[in-house]
Amino acid sequence: MNEHTERLFESANILGFKIPYTIDEINAACNEAVKDAGLIDGYVRPIAWRGSEMMGVSAQNNRINVAIAAWEWPSYFDPEERLKGIRMDIAKYKRPSPETIPCKSKAAGLYMICTISKHAAEAKGYADALMYDYRGYVAEATGANIFFVKDGVLHTPTPDCFLDGITRRTVIGLAKKRGYEVVERHILPEELDDFSECFITGSAAEVTAVAEIGPHRFVPSEITKVLMADYMVEVQPKKVRA
Repeated sequence: MNEHTERLFESANILGFKIPYTIDEINAACNEAVKDAGLIDGYVRPIAWRGSEMMGVSAQNNRINVAIAAWEWPSYFDPEERLKGIRMDIAKYKRPSPETIPCKSKAAGLYMICTISKHAAEAKGYADALMYDYRGYVAEATGANIFFVKDGVLHTPTPDCFLDGITRRTVIGLAKKRGYEVVERHILPEELDDFSECFITGSAAEVTAVAEIGPHRFVPSEITKVLMADYMVEVQPKKVRA
């Protein structure tokens, strides 16, 4: 949780405003929201935004508001699909250049093209969509980072114009602990047929296998299944002995 809250503060700083609470206060509020809602398997989202005291492009004098949303969320994707692999479309929109957006912030406005792309994919019967970046490289899913496997080696796009997800970093650490080689690099769309496995990672998606991206096919196998299991162990509540 602390990593997520730190990113909230970093994002606010990038967007030019100061959150009127401390990291410890936000963490405490998150715990309280979970307790009040009685959640065991859920999702928590702290959010900060400029108020509506003044309407205009410049809103520097507006109050900074903070809220904590917490709700039950057993699984982002259908549990059976997560194991056998979801089907993904290829998005029309691309992740923009870092010269055009504050791409290192987790900002609501940056999700607009993600929402449009996911809605379009769902309308065609897919679970999600793969987004390329402004240069044409493979980037990410609409709300999750992506990994591929070739000859026992993990390949994942370099996060230079999209978020370096906290779950992404966790899974890279778990993979290295298992002795798997992880290569972060630019991946071209024409390489997709060269990979045997594919999965996506995110706070909501956790580790979800991918069976299809447009015309490309993958088979969830050893590495995907091992990392899915390792991640679930990593995020389970730790039992404390008396």
